[in-house]
Amino acid sequence: MIKIVANKKRSGAGGWLLFWLAFFIGITVLFMLNLERIKNTLRETRVLERLAAGTEESAGETDEPLPETEERPASAEPESRPPQAEEGGLPAGGRPGDGRPENGEKPPAAVTGPTVERPVYLMKVDNTGAILWTGVKRELKVSDRPLQDALEALIKGPSAEEEKQGLISLIPKDVKILSAAVRGNTAYISFSEDFLFNTYGVEGYVGQRRQIVMTATEFGNVRDVQILIDGKRVDYLGESIWIGSPVNRNML
Repeated sequence: MIKIVANKKRSGAGGWLLFWLAFFIGITVLFMLNLERIKNTLRETRVLERLAAGTEESAGETDEPLPETEERPASAEPESRPPQAEEGGLPAGGRPGDGRPENGEKPPAAVTGPTVERPVYLMKVDNTGAILWTGVKRELKVSDRPLQDALEALIKGPSAEEEKQGLISLIPKDVKILSAAVRGNTAYISFSEDFLFNTYGVEGYVGQRRQIVMTATEFGNVRDVQILIDGKRVDYLGESIWIGSPVNRNML
């Protein structure tokens, strides 16, 4: 009788040992499968924590200040010509038969007619972890709505090459610009309701407001920006980022 009880105890202990061993192996496998996702999440968290701490103010802007750009009528804009084709009718760097560059990638659509370069603002994190706000240029077709064109180029976000350099945008991707007009020295920009929802939270709202204001105030006749949602004033982005009155660079 004593031997039977002892055997049952040993059997029960062995069962628990196998259970915990299997549990540990399962957790280890799940961790390894999700390792890359965990790394990316931690990286984004560090970026947003620095935004919340205001380190962008101490880091400053690394680029030279971009020249102020006056809004001018289309007739006053400098004319830019599309790249000339090589002899034989092929685009520069192309191959017979497909008209593609040597790397096989489809070339971007050429901007025809007069063009002008406009600066838009993106952000990046350098090797030390500091957050830097960087102005990059976009070549845009001359039109009678230069401010809206520049903002729409900003909302498209970084190019593939800029993404490789670590540049990102914090503006929600589904945002649409409903109107953009300048009255006095204030730009009134109306966005769709998507502008109110940023998956990065407070830090995302801080960043998207900064990108809009810095890009719009690159125009010489714009001193501050009134952000509107569906044509109406809204006091805050999220719970605490003020947009109820015109915002200038000194308020960022």
